[in-house]
Amino acid sequence: MHKRLLSERDICTKFITPALRKAGWDEMVQIREEVGFTKGRIIVRGKLVTRGRAKRADYVLYYKPNIPLALIEAKDNSHSVGDGMQQALDYAATLDIPYVFTSNGDGFVFHDRTGASTPREANLDLDAFPSPADLWARYRAWRGLDTESEQIVLQDYFDDGSGKAPRYYQVNAVNAAIEAIAKGRDRVLLVMATGTGKTYTAFQIIWRLWKAGRKKRILFLADRNVLIDQTMVNDFRPFGAAMAKLSTNAKTIERQDGTTVDLALALDKKRRIDTAFEIYLWLYQAITGPEDRQKLYREFSPGFFDLIVIDECHRGSAAADSAWREILDHFSGATQIGLTATPKETEYVSNTDYFGEPVFTYSLKQGISDGFLAPYKVIKVHIDRDVEGYRPELGQLDRDGNEVEDRIYNAKDFDRHIVLDDRTVLTAKKITEFLKESGDRFQKTIVFCVDEEHAARMRQALINENADLVAESQRYVMRITGSDKEGQDQLGNFIDPESKYPVLVTTSRLLSTGVDAQTCRLIVLDRAVGSMTEFKQIVGRGTRVHEDTKKFYFTLIDFRGATSHFADPEFDGDPVQIYEPGDDDPIAPPDETPQGDDDAIPPTPSEDEIVVDQPGVLLPSSGGGGPRKVYVDGVGARILAERVEYLDENGKLVTESLRDFTKTALKKRFASLDDFLKRWKSAERKQAIIE
Repeated sequence: MHKRLLSERDICTKFITPALRKAGWDEMVQIREEVGFTKGRIIVRGKLVTRGRAKRADYVLYYKPNIPLALIEAKDNSHSVGDGMQQALDYAATLDIPYVFTSNGDGFVFHDRTGASTPREANLDLDAFPSPADLWARYRAWRGLDTESEQIVLQDYFDDGSGKAPRYYQVNAVNAAIEAIAKGRDRVLLVMATGTGKTYTAFQIIWRLWKAGRKKRILFLADRNVLIDQTMVNDFRPFGAAMAKLSTNAKTIERQDGTTVDLALALDKKRRIDTAFEIYLWLYQAITGPEDRQKLYREFSPGFFDLIVIDECHRGSAAADSAWREILDHFSGATQIGLTATPKETEYVSNTDYFGEPVFTYSLKQGISDGFLAPYKVIKVHIDRDVEGYRPELGQLDRDGNEVEDRIYNAKDFDRHIVLDDRTVLTAKKITEFLKESGDRFQKTIVFCVDEEHAARMRQALINENADLVAESQRYVMRITGSDKEGQDQLGNFIDPESKYPVLVTTSRLLSTGVDAQTCRLIVLDRAVGSMTEFKQIVGRGTRVHEDTKKFYFTLIDFRGATSHFADPEFDGDPVQIYEPGDDDPIAPPDETPQGDDDAIPPTPSEDEIVVDQPGVLLPSSGGGGPRKVYVDGVGARILAERVEYLDENGKLVTESLRDFTKTALKKRFASLDDFLKRWKSAERKQAIIE
């Protein structure tokens, strides 16, 4: 059969793969064909969800597993030998692969992305494909790797034989960090969007450095107990008996596979430290504090650890004068790796000042584009009191009988300095209205409130709005905050995809970072979010995809204008739809496909898309003591408020209700009701008033 009649797959089988074997590439270990490296972007049209086409490379060649060296784009013989190079270069840039080839079965075109070859792009005969040793030697020279650093760079990844493999961007992150450390860098920053597996990435970095013998004692620092517990029983599980938590509290934790394990502790009841372990996990707050006796980390010599990994390093440790930074300063001789989704850069706090520029970045926008992260819709709800502000009427008393300070209160004051219960009730009504209109009142929901007290009132308001479901289980609505033990005890159930309750959770800041709530479908913002860092973290609570429960996107309801951060150039993961319901509109967004300026979604799925969720169609399964708050009762909240402002006799602007203002004005003008009626009956005056 003539070569031009062969399919692309025939060209691969009969010409390209034999050429690779002849060049010394191991077909079982080093050659992978049709390598899919993205999932396909999730496209939302109303309630119809599809996935776009996943990106797939014809060949990826590895020096060792997860150490990619070359990419080949194949074409059938009706194409020229260099066709497909632009696509191949695009894929290679994504996969961070230095050497790129194209072939139609007649030969190869070789492109050196490193720029070390002259010429940069050249034609090769079919039997002139470079060997693994040749490409690795080129790579070593380009990267400046000596024998010692090469040994670390080539250390194996952890593989449990289950077939689980790191995603392409995790490989890029791990390899970038390992190479930087192998070449002597002692401060490393990785920036990865929430939900992209930072902890698993950290595990592979630690595992390879530990197994290579480069790092012998390792410390993992976090600031949430739940983060440490989840890490120990899931991603860090392979460390086994070499790992312990620095805590006196014994704890039994359930793993993702349903089994339970007792956490190993490196601290006894007398706070004596067991130094026999190699991997330690610490809670910042447990090993430091304002008093010397609380600074437990000083029990270790400054040289005890040679590697420290700081989870969510945009928090405490980023500030030079923070209590947490003193831990890092104490162990300053250790290599330190910072992990964050949102590096903090302000006049006073800087991650890059401490760690340097990130060695790897994977953004929210890229994660959504690749299909690894869930897109989202935004509903903006404007409450009259938030838009117009609230000014108490003259002589207005609060719940305790004290006169309310006369000033204009705005959205930043509500629930922090002044409480309008009717506003809380209205917010709870709108949330419940959305749940009912969506057809799923059991979608896991996080409501972010101003503080713990506000979270308690919101919990009560949601209970009253959902009394029927609360009657079935009191855990339908719960508050989970730092001081609420009963709520915290339910955190594990909330993030467990198989646990039905709790469903609606009110919180202030506890759930804004780090908690792996895979099935969270609704995020409600009822507090201002001033920081872009915190805003990204909150959005990140919903970005995880959970295919088993058909969670492919989530909804964010904004009552406080926090989504104005979308306009900030620092924000890189725009929503698929922004909906602002009017007075009489349903709160759930319409099913019509929104049309944007860029990347507009066509109204119907293309042939490349796969339907992954369609309602009504059965699809195959895929597997403290703050300032006193002022409580003002009887002040309603609605879309438009009626109010009058006028200057009183002292020249002061006073706000009264329309009814009281009218009453006062009439009494000043008319001596009695008879006087008013007499003058009202005058046709000219009546007509003047009507007009």
